[in-house]
Amino acid sequence: MPRWKQEFEEKAEPALTCDASAFKAGAAVRATQERLMWTQYDDQEPEDSLNTQAAISEFEKATYRKVTWRLIPFLFLCYILSYVDRVNVSFAKLQMQQDLGMSDTVFGAGMGIFFIGYFFFEVPSNIVLQKIGARRWIGPLMIVWGCVSSAFMFAHSPAVFYVLRFLLGIVESGFFPGVILYLTFWFTGRYRAKMIAAFMSAIALSGAFGSPVSGWIMSSMADVAGLASWQWLFLLEGIPSVIVGIVAMFYLDDGPQKAKWLSREEQNLLVTRLREEEAFKESQGHQHRTLTDAFRSRTVWVLCVVYFGVIMGNYFISFWMPQLIKDNFATDPWHIGLISMIPWGFGAVAMILWGHHSDVTGERRWHFALGGIVAAVFFIISGIQGLDPVLGIAALAFATAGVMCGMSTFWALPTTILSGAAAAAGIAWINSVGNLGGFVSPYVVGGIRDMTHNPMYAVLVLAAMGLMSASLVLFVTKKEKSTGDRKN
Repeated sequence: MPRWKQEFEEKAEPALTCDASAFKAGAAVRATQERLMWTQYDDQEPEDSLNTQAAISEFEKATYRKVTWRLIPFLFLCYILSYVDRVNVSFAKLQMQQDLGMSDTVFGAGMGIFFIGYFFFEVPSNIVLQKIGARRWIGPLMIVWGCVSSAFMFAHSPAVFYVLRFLLGIVESGFFPGVILYLTFWFTGRYRAKMIAAFMSAIALSGAFGSPVSGWIMSSMADVAGLASWQWLFLLEGIPSVIVGIVAMFYLDDGPQKAKWLSREEQNLLVTRLREEEAFKESQGHQHRTLTDAFRSRTVWVLCVVYFGVIMGNYFISFWMPQLIKDNFATDPWHIGLISMIPWGFGAVAMILWGHHSDVTGERRWHFALGGIVAAVFFIISGIQGLDPVLGIAALAFATAGVMCGMSTFWALPTTILSGAAAAAGIAWINSVGNLGGFVSPYVVGGIRDMTHNPMYAVLVLAAMGLMSASLVLFVTKKEKSTGDRKN
């Protein structure tokens, strides 16, 4: 074994056994150890010293690359399935609404009631994940939500539809905030925005790939085996979640210490970097570690409002894009699905590039705010009646990109100030309150459509919410710096 690797393993070994009470002291000791380690190489020739530093840097990069390829693609797949099961109702609406005799307002309320169940159970769910681990929580959640999603095929009345949407919200409430928390068990702030952007790009890609699939099912499965096409849609798109949930119970590890696919050196590196980041937060006064800290933090409450505005725009796109395309560009579900790929695909690419740029520059606030401003401007353009179809799709694409870019950088903000139990509760609380925008957005948009039959009034509301979120981040939240934001 190279000398530098042997030294790193020997000196970092205590990090794996250090208990919570020794957290701060352990991080300080580790920092001192690293400085001492470097002094041992001071007598080396300059070329040897540079080679040693390069080797350590390459080892760290290789370790994080290994973790990324192990976790992100699988979590990405899980989130695609979660999001498809959550929003496939937007395609089912094209025929289901008429079959059940519901107005836009009533159907919008049904789509949004998902987030009421989501709101009440998200914080407890995240606390449970922190206590029992991802392996025993995320997998079972996926199995249950897959079954509930498929059960929508039996929704023959508005009442049953409402109950199932509420239950689906309860079950899915633990997944997204749970994964955001789970990523903090592996990645420091230096990597986190890019990892979250990669994970959350599943929102856009679920639209890009899920839309044509949903459109094909709606076009091809009508009256097969006596079932309506929307019944087949729910059945076929719920089954994959059950299968992947079973896999998750064996695939996910609860943290670096339990990952058998990592070497001892790699485990030490990951745990050490996380402890150093925690110590840095404390040194900067970000000592939000307990449950009550999360709810006492003014910044957490501001971020709840900020995220509410973001979610308003996101679920307008998710729930209403198929209907907008049907009203203005195409009527065949298959064609609607193909057209939907354009805004979602553009948003996915923009989201990943924007999150990467935020990581490289270490800047979060303006990256988020610019996304909200772009979304607001292009929401307004998309609402212009009589707009050329090509320009209309382009406007939807830029609006989608703006929302996705904002979401890719948003979650780097709370994770710079929250740790421990406060992170579990704070992340879940921000997501819970913010996702109430998922209830308000379809309900308000549906009501405005029924009353005015003019899309401009609805998009003006969404534009105002986007500008509000951007302004709050710029003028209310203070400029935070974490270890992840410092240039190395």
